[in-house]
Amino acid sequence: MEGVERLSFDWRRRRVLVTGCTGLMGSWLTERLVREGADVVGLVRDTVPSSNFYRLGLHDKVVQVRGDLVDYDLLERALSDYEIEAVFHLAAQTIVPIANRTPLPTFEANIKGTWNLLEAARRYGRVQRMVFSSSDKAYGTHAKLPYDETAALLACHPYDVSKACGDMLAVTYQRTYGLPVAISRCANLFGGGDLNFNRIVPGTIRSAVLGERPVIRSDGTPVRDYIYAKDAADGLVTLCAALDRRELHGEAFNFSSHHRRSVLEITRDVLEACDATHLVPDVRNEASGEIPAQYLSSDKARSMLGWKSHWTLADGLRETVTWYREWLGEQSAGSPAAAGTG
Repeated sequence: MEGVERLSFDWRRRRVLVTGCTGLMGSWLTERLVREGADVVGLVRDTVPSSNFYRLGLHDKVVQVRGDLVDYDLLERALSDYEIEAVFHLAAQTIVPIANRTPLPTFEANIKGTWNLLEAARRYGRVQRMVFSSSDKAYGTHAKLPYDETAALLACHPYDVSKACGDMLAVTYQRTYGLPVAISRCANLFGGGDLNFNRIVPGTIRSAVLGERPVIRSDGTPVRDYIYAKDAADGLVTLCAALDRRELHGEAFNFSSHHRRSVLEITRDVLEACDATHLVPDVRNEASGEIPAQYLSSDKARSMLGWKSHWTLADGLRETVTWYREWLGEQSAGSPAAAGTG
């Protein structure tokens, strides 16, 4: 498929709001924007001193607005006071077991929080470009693979539904009010800064560093798509920069590196990156309701945005392992970050 040439964009002195700036992708996205000279305002709910946001020193480089997405007045004030031009909406409750156990807080954050921000941007009236970060989980289960952007949103479970609702809200505000918003749907993210050790990549790295067998709760066969967080952040930056083109408003774009692995395969890839192939995964086959295969096509992003992945799986995993080795060493040594002094 023929693609357009990726256009350069000058982020210097652009006033940008990033929600979820302390999260996995949010921290790498914020670091990228700061490095390119943007004036970043980050919405921060909780202080997590050992998070990547603080390890990168971003707390000294961005304006932090303290509060929650459910506080509409706060969002409207942040947009107005800092004269925001561009918005990246990444903040969400992203942990699936928590969403399944207590869905209402997930719906509050992911659905109400999204309509609050969209409405605040509409009323403010000066946002020139906006990206809503959705998820491949919004697609639900489809027989046809890979998923492309024409696939229906068939989400059934709380987290997945919350993201699908956000997608539809973004389209509503674009179609009805002309808000210059587009949607990103990324494959499974991995990278330094994911502190949810129930996820396969950080959990396997921690097990390897501790010399323990990594636990696989499924039977190891489900196939997923993996993308390095820096690649995903590059995709969002590329999409946001391209929103001078009105035909992209309201459009959704998949971002994937096309690294498709079964759970057992990605576990072995991580163990290889850790030089711990002697550890045999503990396959427990306890999980139920797993989608057998779920992965994306990024042909639309390549053809319409000129975006492509730059990181191999092996290179992304090696850099990720280095991050966690340093982080785990800091925690065990009782570093200032681990002790909560930031």
